[in-house]
Amino acid sequence: MTHRKLEQHEIEQALNQLNTEASEGWAIEDEKLSKTFKFKDFQHAFGFMTMCALYAEKQDHHPEWFNVYNKVSIQLTSHDVSGISNKDFDLAKKMETFALSV
Repeated sequence: MTHRKLEQHEIEQALNQLNTEASEGWAIEDEKLSKTFKFKDFQHAFGFMTMCALYAEKQDHHPEWFNVYNKVSIQLTSHDVSGISNKDFDLAKKMETFALSV
């Protein structure tokens, strides 16, 4: 599949599928795939961020994120296509896996 900006109906379909599989809901905010994860404490939040960072670097696809103590707010978008792509949904799914492992 070619890396491209997804159409609105494709985003809605992928978002519905992601939310069916996710522990909590993802949403589209400011034209970005967004979610706030909440962990037991800072150590768990930082562990999650570390796993995500290592994976994102290998994929050359980096999240926008913000951390305060046990919360990590994530926004995903593909800057190279000026919008949301399958790369964002793939990274979101991987983040869900990482969140369950910390």
